[in-house]
Amino acid sequence: MEVAKQIEKAKKGDQVAFTFLLNQYWNQVYAFMLKRTENQTTAEDITIETFSKAFDKIGTYNTAFQFNTWLITIAKNVHIDVMRKKKTNLFVEITNREDQKAYNIADTTPSAEDELITQQNLSRLLQCIKELQPHYQEVIQLRYFQEMSYQEIATTINEPLSNVKIKLLRAKKLLAEIIQSKR
Repeated sequence: MEVAKQIEKAKKGDQVAFTFLLNQYWNQVYAFMLKRTENQTTAEDITIETFSKAFDKIGTYNTAFQFNTWLITIAKNVHIDVMRKKKTNLFVEITNREDQKAYNIADTTPSAEDELITQQNLSRLLQCIKELQPHYQEVIQLRYFQEMSYQEIATTINEPLSNVKIKLLRAKKLLAEIIQSKR
């Protein structure tokens, strides 16, 4: 009964309900994906994307089905998408001419131009991050620049692990929207 109430609240945009559902089902979806992928990072990323998609589309959830079954179905589809992307990246046709060019490369260190482009891209990214609210900036900085785990971030900012996961999820989504709007 409690889950059904929280789903209805989430459909109306209640953030507390989203947190409840994330806490309620995170371990189940993560364990399913970990068993399937046998990789903690991939399982975590797919689980995060699963909840992101589920929360975006929660209005389409059909109560005739179990909520966890709906989440697992989304997770399976996200995993299939990830596998397709990896598969297309693995098999790239290379002509003999391109193959020969690869062997003729003398120096693989970045040129001054490459370094300048990288610095400019990083500068643009940092500008976009600065447009986020401070609490989102903080979790992005801790996760991607200091490379902390979710648990380390939770300890650092003194918040529950589930809040850190939600904040990172939202921060990445907002950052993507900001970057997209500047193109």
